[in-house]
Amino acid sequence: MKFDVYGRFALEVLHTTRGWEVYRLTDGKQVRADDIIIPADMEVGDIAEYLDDLLHELSRPGDR
Repeated sequence: MKFDVYGRFALEVLHTTRGWEVYRLTDGKQVRADDIIIPADMEVGDIAEYLDDLLHELSRPGDR
C-alpha cells in the first residue's frame, strides 16, 4: 500500500513474514523507515488512520 503523507513524502507499507514494514519512497528508491513502527496485529483497513494519528503533526489545516 502506498500513502502520500500530506504532500511531503510517500510511504509504502508492506506485509511480510516479519510483520508490517514501512519504506519511504524517494527518487524511485525504497528506504526503510525504521522510525515508523506498525504493530504486527494491525488490520489492513486500520493502517491509514494509524499513520494519520502518528504523522498528523506534518499536516496543514484541512489535510487528511
